[in-house]
Amino acid sequence: MIKPLADRVLVEAKEAETKTASGLFIPDSAKEKPQQGVVIAVGNGKKDEPMELKVGDKVMYGKYSGTEVSLDGKDYLIMRQSDVIAVIE
Repeated sequence: MIKPLADRVLVEAKEAETKTASGLFIPDSAKEKPQQGVVIAVGNGKKDEPMELKVGDKVMYGKYSGTEVSLDGKDYLIMRQSDVIAVIE
């Protein structure tokens, strides 16, 4: 497994929507990159900035946030805690 360092978190992105609210199927070329996910692992934080996120938190993040990584056939994002916009409750 991946253990993020400092103020970084490992996020498993939510899958892109395949249908619209009215039931139309969205082609792969028109799917938008998801901006929500679940925190899988967290770093220890920084000395002056403690880690506020924890494993299992559902989060929203910026559209272009994070670095994409693949591990065992799954895609994840590694991003700084400050790239997370909100925790979904």
